[in-house]
Amino acid sequence: MHVPHVQSDSDDDRPVIRLFHRQKPVHKILGGRKVADIMLWRDRNISAGILAGATLIWFLFEVVEYNLVTLLCHIALLGMLLLFVWSNAAPLFDRAPPHIPEVIVSEHAFRELALTVHSKVAHFSSVLYDIACGKELRKFLAVIGSLWILAVIGETCSFTTLLYVGFLCALTLPVLYERYETEVDHLVAKGGQDLKKFYKKIDSNVLNKIPRGPVKTKVH
Repeated sequence: MHVPHVQSDSDDDRPVIRLFHRQKPVHKILGGRKVADIMLWRDRNISAGILAGATLIWFLFEVVEYNLVTLLCHIALLGMLLLFVWSNAAPLFDRAPPHIPEVIVSEHAFRELALTVHSKVAHFSSVLYDIACGKELRKFLAVIGSLWILAVIGETCSFTTLLYVGFLCALTLPVLYERYETEVDHLVAKGGQDLKKFYKKIDSNVLNKIPRGPVKTKVH
């Protein structure tokens, strides 16, 4: 016996609201290259190795309280000793002497990294300038609140710990979001609706009563 499907309220044709209104897959948004593969754990060995290295660096600076100059000198000392032993022992075992990989000192890689950092900083500065001019009051209040929360967090932990937590989030949150994309988008959409209702109340009761001057337009 065929049972007809009864359409519920959740089966309507409302469009799915994506996080940050994205239209592309997470891998494409992150660049679609090696960095995106690392952040999304496409190669678990490389991602786990980078995470372990970052954890080791945090442990040395925060727990062991290593000095940066001391740590760099010890690393260079250990590397030179290993290269010295390897170079002198290689002929005895018919092995090739060590050589520095070209990828480490590649001029193209450094130039591409510099251009990427420059474009990101320029874009971030432009967006921050537009928000600071008060063109969108909602974004302005969100940035002010985020900076205040970040300042409070910065008082409770060191810069190294804050940097490590940010790096840890970059290596865990994207892959978790990709795995639980539907659930996260649903929660974000519901939270966004609640925030819009709350903002409308604040806007009608508080913000609209604040006197504002005329907005000056740019003269080209």
